[in-house]
Amino acid sequence: MKSVANSSSKSGSQNDDDAPQCLSAILSSAPSNVAQVEGEFVRLLNELKNTHSNHNDGNELLLTDNAQLEELFRTNHQCRMEEMPPKLKEAYANAGTVWRGTDAIKEYVATPPEEDASRMPSSMIMRGEFDFVSEECIEPWKGVFNTKFLRYKTMKGCSHHGLFEDGATYGDLIDSFCAEYD
Repeated sequence: MKSVANSSSKSGSQNDDDAPQCLSAILSSAPSNVAQVEGEFVRLLNELKNTHSNHNDGNELLLTDNAQLEELFRTNHQCRMEEMPPKLKEAYANAGTVWRGTDAIKEYVATPPEEDASRMPSSMIMRGEFDFVSEECIEPWKGVFNTKFLRYKTMKGCSHHGLFEDGATYGDLIDSFCAEYD
């Protein structure tokens, strides 16, 4: 979430207590329901397994072990680059223990704010075309964000890590959004 400390909105007004004001929010490949995205992960993994294990017409890779399946999943739905970027590899390697994976948040389901809550800022939900965080996983955000200005963007040809796969387009989407709403 982008927050600008001690600043005013474009109209020049500040909130009453001079606290930082959130001008916009961007969620990138963020599911609204952890159980749902885990189900998508399993569905996509099984789809790859069935496609690449049951037959070989001479053009398909036959999977011989789980490491091949994991790499196939990575290159299809997680990071479509031939090699995972070193910084991304490092981030995964140093993810920690408590917050690694979804166990710590497995029951998370996004819920709308109370009816009398302040309007949320302009927001953008973005994901990659081949992301395991599918359209179905981000669609429920529509009922959670209480703003009239909610934008959905799908990065063509990208998966979960669109920032690495097509940084220029990723940056352009964010620049365009912030220029319009911040």
